[in-house]
Amino acid sequence: MTKINARPRAVCGPVLAQRPGKITLPTKMDVSALAKPEIFGHWNAGIRAAGQAANNVITIYDVIGEDFWTGGGVTVNRVDAALRSIGSDVDVEVHINSPGGDVFEGIAIFNRLREHGAKITVKVMGLAASAASIIAMAGDEILIGTSSFIMIHDTWVVAIGNRHDMTETAAFLEPFDAALADVYATRTGQSAADCAAWMDAEKWINGSEAIRLGFADGLLPADALEEDTPTTEQARATNAMRQAEHGLMAGGSSRAEARDLLAKIKSKPDAALDAPAKPDAGDLSWVGAAAALSQSLRA
Repeated sequence: MTKINARPRAVCGPVLAQRPGKITLPTKMDVSALAKPEIFGHWNAGIRAAGQAANNVITIYDVIGEDFWTGGGVTVNRVDAALRSIGSDVDVEVHINSPGGDVFEGIAIFNRLREHGAKITVKVMGLAASAASIIAMAGDEILIGTSSFIMIHDTWVVAIGNRHDMTETAAFLEPFDAALADVYATRTGQSAADCAAWMDAEKWINGSEAIRLGFADGLLPADALEEDTPTTEQARATNAMRQAEHGLMAGGSSRAEARDLLAKIKSKPDAALDAPAKPDAGDLSWVGAAAALSQSLRA
């Protein structure tokens, strides 16, 4: 483990607002709303709380929703199981370092956390972006690292079709953007119009600004964070696959087709590279091919 910011520093203020109300989820889930691929480049997956987590801590150190590439991901079922294990009358800490993911899964987690009978304290360890920023708003108290960020943006999807399909998709997403802006506004005390404008602009909010704007109540002690370097390195390799997947989808492939092609590149890197390589747990040579594929599709 690598310690982050050895000098202790903390600024703690009062709880600014109550948890916002629940968000209604769509009854028909035929659209996947995701974190933008570029966000993963800003995510240091190895940042986490220093020391051993207590029994009342839920850690969100992964993408939101099931992660095809790692078999991990944070789901509402996992959070629900953790809350039932902790008990409804016990205060809970939620530690977040996540680039986001499936916004509808994030909304479900937010709804589940706000139903908890005791205090929820959210600690933004590194990044709470996209769907993870919604989860963070469930906290009765929100603390953030000095160099940590909250990022908010409009609901982001990969959609294919003609102008009528695009209009239909935009109409489907509009009420969810409005609902998310209302959540940010309720928690921060800012206007919904300002929050919506920040979402339009994809606003990145650091620790001190988060407190000033009401997205957080205080700063975490700097010695409360550390970095798990192997986790950081492994995540960089996986993120290249995610970027390539989104590039293929933007080029017209379905998600299933994109994943099938990239799985073949991963398992048979000699099909994409001049120098063949035997894939194993430590062989990441296929990442270059996947990243190059993604870049070529974006060009």
